[in-house]
Amino acid sequence: MSNADVTMPRLLKNPLLHVVFALLTGCVYLPNTTTTYDETCQSHKRHMRLEVQQVGTLMGCQGDACVAALVAFGAVTAATAIVSGSIAMVGNVVYWLEEQGQCPGASNRVTPKATSR
Repeated sequence: MSNADVTMPRLLKNPLLHVVFALLTGCVYLPNTTTTYDETCQSHKRHMRLEVQQVGTLMGCQGDACVAALVAFGAVTAATAIVSGSIAMVGNVVYWLEEQGQCPGASNRVTPKATSR
């Protein structure tokens, strides 16, 4: 049994896990707000969505240091997805409530593309 077998947990030896972490390397999720004008209500509508931004890459690492870096990058990516996803979800609820106050019939409106005659 080598020293690497003792220090590296068995899960981290899985090559598929390395591929997943490599795909996530240096990515963060950020909420982005878009604004459109609704002519029917004569108001601006806002909507939040998540965007993926790559902030770094991992090149030329080997061994335990590489595994640790991949785990850290994966944890950062997951954490930003959870936090930013929560922000986007709450933001969209607030924007929807705001729309209901500005244009009471907003949830009952049918867009011209959805009508059938």
